[in-house]
Amino acid sequence: MKKKTRIILAVLVVVIIAGYFIATGITKNIESNLEQLTDTDIVNIDLSTIGDGTYSGNYAVFPVAAEVEVTVVNHRITEIQLVEHRHGRGAAAEIIPAKVVEAQTLQVDIVTGATYSSKVILKAIENALISPGK
Repeated sequence: MKKKTRIILAVLVVVIIAGYFIATGITKNIESNLEQLTDTDIVNIDLSTIGDGTYSGNYAVFPVAAEVEVTVVNHRITEIQLVEHRHGRGAAAEIIPAKVVEAQTLQVDIVTGATYSSKVILKAIENALISPGK
């Protein structure tokens, strides 16, 4: 009975230690992804080159992702629909599409406290407009 208990405890310790290292690795990977996102530039799109239509774009940096549909009429962004937005605490960034429509540029202020989500949504809009029709 004692031998069986020791084996169970040893296996339990190994599982706990392995779990710790796996969780640490995942956390470091997420932090690295988000740090790279912070340094990512948003390209300003020349709307005079974009024809009328609705363009889809997406962008993801684990754990944040966004998919958008951008409608352009007469070289103006008339609507941006946020089709999907996976986020942690970045729900406040969902105001970004309205800011872009109002300003007619991707060079809008990011939402404080929702930096990663703001950047992901902007990159999704950029991707929709950078190669329309593709």
